[in-house]
Amino acid sequence: MFIVAGTLYVDPAQRDAYLASCTEVVRAARSAPGCVDFAVSADLVEPGRINVYERWESDEQLLDFRGSGPGGEQAAMILGAEVHRFLISGVEAP
Repeated sequence: MFIVAGTLYVDPAQRDAYLASCTEVVRAARSAPGCVDFAVSADLVEPGRINVYERWESDEQLLDFRGSGPGGEQAAMILGAEVHRFLISGVEAP
């Protein structure tokens, strides 16, 4: 299992529109084989920041879902991004 997590940066005036454009992607991801969780959300402090969190069972399932990435209009709204893949070797209660 692994997690893909990080931040995207958009113009604060476009953040709500960007998030609205992600609604169907989130629904599709959550119903995709191998997706354990998928969330794209507004940061509570920085108005142009969007937090990304994905948890997948395998690389193959993520790649089957992901395809070519965000569409042109969506990609054009992203001013910056820092997203990483984290391998999970174990899970424990907090």
